[in-house]
Amino acid sequence: MSYVQPGEFDRDTNYIEDRITRDARDGWPVEAGRYRLVAARACPWANRTVIVRRLLGLEDAISLGLPGPTHDERSWTFDLDPGGVDPVLGISRLQEAYFARFRDYPRGITVPAIVDVPTGRVVTNDYPQITLDFSTEWGAFHRAGAPDLYPDALRAEIDEVNDGVFRDVNNGVYRAGFAGSQEAYERAYERLFSRLDALTARLTSQRYLVGDTITEADVRLFTTLARFDAVYHGHFKCNRSKLSEMPVLWAYARDLFQTPGFGDTIDFGQIKDHYYKVHRDINPTGVVPLGPDPRGWLTPHHREQLGGRPFGDGTPPPPPPATERVPPLAAA
Repeated sequence: MSYVQPGEFDRDTNYIEDRITRDARDGWPVEAGRYRLVAARACPWANRTVIVRRLLGLEDAISLGLPGPTHDERSWTFDLDPGGVDPVLGISRLQEAYFARFRDYPRGITVPAIVDVPTGRVVTNDYPQITLDFSTEWGAFHRAGAPDLYPDALRAEIDEVNDGVFRDVNNGVYRAGFAGSQEAYERAYERLFSRLDALTARLTSQRYLVGDTITEADVRLFTTLARFDAVYHGHFKCNRSKLSEMPVLWAYARDLFQTPGFGDTIDFGQIKDHYYKVHRDINPTGVVPLGPDPRGWLTPHHREQLGGRPFGDGTPPPPPPATERVPPLAAA
């Protein structure tokens, strides 16, 4: 267990570790139509699962429930659905699925979560494992042309990159934003931008983080970069530079955003509503900023000049189902 210094944000990483696998080792077999992924658009950890589900073409095998962008201390709620009730699970709060399995579940009610539809019980909220299992356990239901996001030969390197990105970037922005002391904030700030500088150096001469195709590593970095200027730069005080002021990372992020399966999962309105309305401890008024203008995400990136094949020997995913489309980008 790592020592947490005074004032540091300490993320609870004790998740429900059950897995859905081909051999049903935990009692949950891979089975099309049985499970529902609950993943709020606002949440970067949930966003990962939506992207991987899109890239692999698992929409018909695993249905998607979308809570609204805000929640209270009890749970995420399905306020975007008619009557505020998820049409498949028949619940108004994700909390109900957790309590259906664990009567007195003591931890946070987090997204993403996979729910067993027949019983209404949560199966897992172990978000790092969920996306890896989508790649490795759900192969029978991948679309034709699905990319290999976690290739055997690159797994050790992907895992190493992911570890540093999680500590200093994915979780690093939270360590800065929720720091309880000046010293803790400054440590998180320095680690964040030191890691971003290292990633800049890595991506200066290669299009993707590991190998010459999109992998799990790119998915995990992208969801933080997509939120950087909209929320982390100001709301979380990660303000040495905006993403749009870091040319290499900005071009890399735009390249991914413009790749089918990435930008078509991003809803900047929901992202800003979540962070600025829910985190009243650091934004007491709940006022949501109008900017930045998101249309910059559609400007040319020129990263194709570095080579690389986004989907390897595969193909881009088709457009998302009508019920899962996000609003088109518009000026703030």
